[in-house]
Amino acid sequence: MATMYDVPAEDLIEALAEDFADRLEEPDWAQFAKTGAGRELPPEQPDFWATRAASLLRKVADREPIGVERLSTEYGNAKRGSNRYQVAPAKRADGSRSLIRTILQQLEEEGLVEIGEGEGRRVTAEGRSLLDDTAGEVLEELDRPELERYA
Repeated sequence: MATMYDVPAEDLIEALAEDFADRLEEPDWAQFAKTGAGRELPPEQPDFWATRAASLLRKVADREPIGVERLSTEYGNAKRGSNRYQVAPAKRADGSRSLIRTILQQLEEEGLVEIGEGEGRRVTAEGRSLLDDTAGEVLEELDRPELERYA
């Protein structure tokens, strides 16, 4: 049986995003929200919400227990000043905690993630099963001989 570690992360996230496109509803404000203080514009991907949800589920499963603060650091970037042509070096900026928190709450409603006792969020058995089943499907679709030993 394949696990999420047996397939490339991009392929797993893409397959999970297809599933989440139907399951999760993007809030009205999401099309106007930036993904962090270091960004100038909101994301342009049409399926951004589902892709970020898939990425968050994978990160929570990989680094559990993990909180919103740590996840916002993971999704952060370099922040420039108000003028892009400044000479000063860029500083670190975290990702949007509101966006991350909202997606995690939706994943909790779906039964894929749960809040541990004061220690952050964890993936439930149902969430782990979804990850592993999706990884198995992705592994079957991949045409990579070096990964055949996991099938």
